Amino acid sequence: MDVVLIPGFWLGADSWRDVVPVLKEAGHTVHALTLPGLDPASTDRSRIGLADQVSAVVATVDALPGPVVLVGHSGGGSVASLAADRRPEHVWQVVYVDSGPLGDGDNINDSLPEVDGEVPLPEWAAFDESELRDLTEELRARFLRDAVAEPARVTSDRAHPTSVRRYDVPSTIIGCTMLADQLNELVESGHPYVAEFGRMRRRTIIDLPTGHWPQYTKPRELGEAIVRALAERP
Repeated sequence: MDVVLIPGFWLGADSWRDVVPVLKEAGHTVHALTLPGLDPASTDRSRIGLADQVSAVVATVDALPGPVVLVGHSGGGSVASLAADRRPEHVWQVVYVDSGPLGDGDNINDSLPEVDGEVPLPEWAAFDESELRDLTEELRARFLRDAVAEPARVTSDRAHPTSVRRYDVPSTIIGCTMLADQLNELVESGHPYVAEFGRMRRRTIIDLPTGHWPQYTKPRELGEAIVRALAERP
């Protein structure tokens, strides 16, 4: 199976470096992406919007010979959901890593502080302790070396999915900071945080208790969880 890995804010393809071997060992072909605006050599990120990142994923889907799996971490999950909206007939499954699909009119996170058209990685104190779980000083230093400022428009542009067929694409959340019991409770209560996921006709949740960046804190376990999601497609 062709598996496309989509990183979250501030990260590129290399953030998946320790997850890729686990997927390859399971026989999958892996395509780890660096989204537009996240190349360290980029000089003007202010012109990059959410649609540019979605189009980059759609172009990858179109270039592959058969159905693909999109795996999106954090904000990358939102990008994956919008790519699946544009190509529901080609996306075999979407796996959301501590993330979920974006609904109409939503943005990924417009509360992050912008500086000259970019959103730099905030100080660690800006994150909840649950997000930083297992992220040791060594891993934080590695994260900082990997991090690139996110284009501000990607954080704040509104999503406008259009295809009702997106609700038929099998969807799995790998929950790290929120686990299945809590997520299912939110779905049942109609909470807006998971409203779009709750509309998915084929959905499941896999628990992977750790912080918000399992590709750093538990990469092998994350790889195994993705393999399991593909084997147990809802």
